[in-house]
Amino acid sequence: MKITVELSDTELREVFKATGQDKKGPAIRQLVHEALQLRKRAQVAQKFLSGKWSVDAKAATRARKNDRIAAQAVSEQWRD
Repeated sequence: MKITVELSDTELREVFKATGQDKKGPAIRQLVHEALQLRKRAQVAQKFLSGKWSVDAKAATRARKNDRIAAQAVSEQWRD
């Protein structure tokens, strides 16, 4: 979809600088994409901060331990 966006020369230079792009379309597209990602991350973070979402730390610790044990077993099998 095409849209028209009005930006001042100063704002456009800032968009180019922020994105590292040198063409208007790709620069604005990248800036919008990054802004949307930041909003999504902020929403997820807010869910954790508010307590709506949580992480079972014990389960995560067990999973990491099991992953290490499995990796060690594979490593030992490879050496045999």
